[in-house]
Amino acid sequence: MRVDAFDFHLPERLIAQSPLAERTASRLLTLDKRTGEIGHQRFEQLEQYLKAGDVLVLNDTRVIPARLFGVKADTGAKAEILLLKQLDGDRWEALVRPGKRLKPGATIHFGSASGAGQEADAGKPLLKAVVEEDGGMGSRTLRFEYEGVFHEILDRLGTMPLPPYIKEQLQEKERYQTVYARHEGSAAAPTAGLHFTREFLHRLEQKGVQLAYVTLHVGLGTFRPVSAETVEQHEMHEEYYVVPEATARRINEARQRGASIVAVGTTSARTLESAAAEDGTLAAGSGWTGIFIYPGYRFKVVDALLTNFHLPKSTLLMLVSALAGREHILAAYEEAVRREYRFFSFGDAMFIY
Repeated sequence: MRVDAFDFHLPERLIAQSPLAERTASRLLTLDKRTGEIGHQRFEQLEQYLKAGDVLVLNDTRVIPARLFGVKADTGAKAEILLLKQLDGDRWEALVRPGKRLKPGATIHFGSASGAGQEADAGKPLLKAVVEEDGGMGSRTLRFEYEGVFHEILDRLGTMPLPPYIKEQLQEKERYQTVYARHEGSAAAPTAGLHFTREFLHRLEQKGVQLAYVTLHVGLGTFRPVSAETVEQHEMHEEYYVVPEATARRINEARQRGASIVAVGTTSARTLESAAAEDGTLAAGSGWTGIFIYPGYRFKVVDALLTNFHLPKSTLLMLVSALAGREHILAAYEEAVRREYRFFSFGDAMFIY
């Protein structure tokens, strides 16, 4: 299957550059995955599509301030890294720029003990990163050296890792976190969850909708573009996930009584499908997943999906096409463009049911 089959025209003006003042104020495009019928709602009308007993599955990962700006220790040239995942101890996988200058053995300095700036000055750097290995595709294995608590230093020096298509500066860091974010480790937000407020989630619970949480720390799989000509040639990067015992039990019981399992975001969907047996039984546990979902895949757990609008030719567009059919998805996207929905991380939502 050619990657070009998942292309569509998107005017740049439709890429949302900042979040709305109210989280629940976005629009909601609805898509019946069986018939292809499209509807246009407000986000809070999602409540109408959820029944008592249904399970809403949310990814409670928390974004770390993973983007760091520093200088090469030997030349003073500017360097930038984006932390992707912790490997062990003080070793991390990261994307680096400029890649040609940051080869194994290079050392990068961040901040200084004598000042609060991000770039090193004459003082001792607050944080040092030594490049250990070249992982390809711009990624490197880095080993950090520091005194104190790593995450406290990261909070001081790092910035939120907004996607490259967002040009405006984020005024409030928490707007790139879900209201239920708990477990630190992501290099990007699970953006479908950004639409929820605590009040709206409470309202859903009062209706009888059950909430369940999984964790998937978003990494290179989100940032890596599909460079292959065919879908089958693309390899997903592994990301760490956790399915708690309470979540597995709640979902298995709901499936037994015929209730719907609604994934909030592609990360929740990938986590559920990774942890499920062929008969759809969900197992508690943790591990690494490189699951790649594209048309032809049979969903084992997920019945419905709340998601944002995705990049052309992306693995996320392929995932939603697997759930609703490529033709239905591309028709819905064409309608979304025509009606000027807001796209990507801070954009509007789509509910596939």
